[in-house]
Amino acid sequence: MDPWAPSDPLGEALYSVRMDGAFYALSELTAPWGVTIPPLEGYVWFHVVTAGELLLEAPGGDQVRMRPGDLALVPHGAGHVLLSEPGVPAPGILELEREEVSARYEIVRYGGGGAFTGLICGAVRLGHPAARRLVNALPPIVVLEAEQSLGASWMDGTLRLMAAEARELRPGGEAVITRLADILVIQTLRAWIERDPAARQGWLGALRDRHVGRALALIHREPAREWTVDALADELAMSRSAFAARFTTLVGEPAMQYVTRWRMHLALDELTGGDVTVAELAERLGYRSEAAFARAFKRVIGTPPGAVRRAAAAAGGPIASAA
Repeated sequence: MDPWAPSDPLGEALYSVRMDGAFYALSELTAPWGVTIPPLEGYVWFHVVTAGELLLEAPGGDQVRMRPGDLALVPHGAGHVLLSEPGVPAPGILELEREEVSARYEIVRYGGGGAFTGLICGAVRLGHPAARRLVNALPPIVVLEAEQSLGASWMDGTLRLMAAEARELRPGGEAVITRLADILVIQTLRAWIERDPAARQGWLGALRDRHVGRALALIHREPAREWTVDALADELAMSRSAFAARFTTLVGEPAMQYVTRWRMHLALDELTGGDVTVAELAERLGYRSEAAFARAFKRVIGTPPGAVRRAAAAAGGPIASAA
């Protein structure tokens, strides 16, 4: 267990927000302009306005006007449109001429020569299951306006550093931008959790519950432990029946079903992002045999673990596949 992780369950979920960047772009746009962002399954798009204004249109008709210092998340991998004003043409970002600074960083210069808008965009993957559960609870667009941040000067300084790193790409620039993006996205998630009633329901609401939140934290911290409903209830000094009913009501599934699902999503991350064998994963997650682990994995994920591992090894870049 990470000794630096927060002790509260909701804090642990936010702590797990570590992003694997697929694509970053520094955009210099002049009105009139429009850009269509393609859907990218499993990724979160973020957009930070550094100068000027824009209109963000998401599927379903949601529209948000963004100004300098605003940050928007489009969390479910959905395609969307960025515009200087309603009704202007919006070609796909992959159709525009782009200056490739590196394999992951590009500069986009586009528009009709009018009012300037500066923008930092990124497509990022949240790999940890807790981070994905958190993102799944979000609405189609989440916006953190500049005045809603905990300190406008702090936000401004972060954006300036991020823009400088994206433009100059010094050694270690990718690591710096990724960590700064982590901070900006976490800040946006915190603001949404604090102000939106939807964050008090479902899995997020369960994390805040005095008893079920502790049970979730135990499962998350020790996934290989031989959990039973009785063992979890004992940890919380609750009766078995009371704990089982409360967990199912708040989380939306029985405790042992959640334990299995959590283990399998941890395994999925390992298989798609690491060099671990199926046998090693089975032992690491508390299964007595590889066969028992493989059956559970296929039941939850829908694909045998070996097939997932082989597919991950052969997979190409996500942006290229979206073109």
